[in-house]
Amino acid sequence: MDFKEIKELIKIFDESSLSALSITRQNAKIKLEKKELAQAISQSPVSHNTSQSVSQNTPQEIPVVASSPTASGESINSPMVGTFYRCPSPDTPAYVNVGDKVKRGQTLAIIEAMKIMNEIEAEFDCVIKEIIPNDAQPVEYNSPLFIVEKL
Repeated sequence: MDFKEIKELIKIFDESSLSALSITRQNAKIKLEKKELAQAISQSPVSHNTSQSVSQNTPQEIPVVASSPTASGESINSPMVGTFYRCPSPDTPAYVNVGDKVKRGQTLAIIEAMKIMNEIEAEFDCVIKEIIPNDAQPVEYNSPLFIVEKL
């Protein structure tokens, strides 16, 4: 199963009334679950031989949780897959908080992708209404990061 197929599967599942879906194909297992305001997605290898022992190098299930926005307004979406960070470092305050007025070009967050820190900047003047992902949470391409109100 390639990334395009997985992405399409997630889109169809999200639009459906199903609450859970599990698919096993070749050596991959996809498990989708809808929870209250969150969707958990995990993928892990499947062993077809039960007598075979699992090595310690086998990848574990890594859940990716994406919250659904609750506020109305425009969204600022992730330009890439990576890890979302609200602060430049653990010791410093967040770039923005809910209720902050933001100017065009102001840094809103960082997305780490392949050990590179990418600043996410505001494309227009706005007010932050909601911050969707938690700090240090994985995000997908085009997933909503912020719900904002244009000024």
